Amino acid sequence: MKDGLALQLKGITKRFGPVVANNNVDMELRYGEILAVLGENGSGKTTLMNMISGIYYPDEGQIFVNGEEVEIRSPKDAFDHKIGMIHQHFKLVDLFTATENIILGIDDGKKYSLADAEKNVRDITERYGFEIDPKKKIYNMAVSEKQTVEILKVLYRGADILILDEPTAVLTPQETDKLFAVLRRMREDGKSIIIITHKLHEVMSISDRVAVLRRGEHIATVETASTTEAALTEMMVGKKVSLNIDRSEPFGSEERLEVRGVNCVSADGVKLLDDISFTARGGEILGIAGIAGSGQRELLEAIAGLQPLESGEILYHNPQNEQIEDLRNKTPQQIRDLGVRLSFVPEDRLGMGLVGNMDIIDNMMLRSYRRGAGVFVDRKKPRDLAETIINDLQVSTPSASTPVRRLSGGNVQKVLVGREIASSPTVLMAAYPVRGLDINSSFTIYRLLNDQKRNGVAVVFVGEDLDVLLELCDRILVLCGGKISDIVDGRKATKEQLGLLMTKVRGAEADTEKEVTTEA
Repeated sequence: MKDGLALQLKGITKRFGPVVANNNVDMELRYGEILAVLGENGSGKTTLMNMISGIYYPDEGQIFVNGEEVEIRSPKDAFDHKIGMIHQHFKLVDLFTATENIILGIDDGKKYSLADAEKNVRDITERYGFEIDPKKKIYNMAVSEKQTVEILKVLYRGADILILDEPTAVLTPQETDKLFAVLRRMREDGKSIIIITHKLHEVMSISDRVAVLRRGEHIATVETASTTEAALTEMMVGKKVSLNIDRSEPFGSEERLEVRGVNCVSADGVKLLDDISFTARGGEILGIAGIAGSGQRELLEAIAGLQPLESGEILYHNPQNEQIEDLRNKTPQQIRDLGVRLSFVPEDRLGMGLVGNMDIIDNMMLRSYRRGAGVFVDRKKPRDLAETIINDLQVSTPSASTPVRRLSGGNVQKVLVGREIASSPTVLMAAYPVRGLDINSSFTIYRLLNDQKRNGVAVVFVGEDLDVLLELCDRILVLCGGKISDIVDGRKATKEQLGLLMTKVRGAEADTEKEVTTEA
């Protein structure tokens, strides 16, 4: 393995009009290391990486690759210098196979041979331990497989410096472990890797050093082995931050939502939800756990009126008139008007609930414009709401009039979640509300959910982080393959127990205990 620096940034500055995204940033990446880049949403991490990968060009500063100053004006220039970036949102052709996507756009002067390309792809997968079928179509792949294809694309082009932007944001814990095993093998092979992530336990697990950005400036780069999560958080935020979730006792026990025997089938006959039954109560947080594709999304969309059901009942106990409403007979708008709110944060944040070309104020109005009494739209209340969300959630934006598409992904998410919480719901379904958010913003969202709980709201929380589910939720419903494995007490359950239930159907844990008892 070579000694020295694979990549060096000196005085990098990037401005977008009056906004300074990066200011005089110095950073170094060594040969054969994994460097984590940390920072709050809007701190300039992705902008900095986009300059290294050729998407943006710096206004000031120098970039050195292997000790030589280079100019990177396009992704092609980056590839010429053996730099490849794996973006948060995949850029793949669904109808193509993995191999066809990997070689798409390559002009190496050689005769085109798909068979030779598939052999080369298999060689790379075996070398680093990837699990992928080179002939599999993208539309048949899970999220983790698509990410693997994106990584293979840059490796196939000979990249020695890899940049991964939030690579674990949509992965299960098991998929994350597999990815990290691959990254460690790549590091052993001499690759230099930059990983952007907000998950501090992942930073401590995978990285050799950590570079911290705050408000576009480089604060420090520290050895991972000599720092702590609390110290990194303080560097990111600029002040001490409590990393404890304050879980209060449930407030009341009124039934708010009853789901009885719900079944849901996809258009091609696949069973999405299988005999789902549970109750959500006011004044508690009900967590939902499960590996990706276990039915979490379909379940929440069914409650919100967005997913047709094959059979079953969804009953809402209206606290206003103490009537029981059958949500299956209502439109999504009627369900929203009752106070049942779905705040779903999907992989594409702009694809559900927000319009990218509209500013923050107009996106606040999307939920209320139908109630207008005249031809003129009242913008005062939406403006006040936008300003409140910007201040309370610390949304990094030039103003409330900024188009949402110009915000970083995490700030887009804050706008979406903040709008739903501000609507005073009686049932709040929050799916992945902290996906892609920095640690400080995540704990702000947790506090807001607890505030809703104290107000008597029935909160349904879908999360990826099992530690958070165990710290935040009163009860946890575990889904596996569209079925309920079990509903456990959030205060007594363990991470290992949840992991077992996520991969086995109801009764599996009891069977395991019986076997242990028999053996004893």
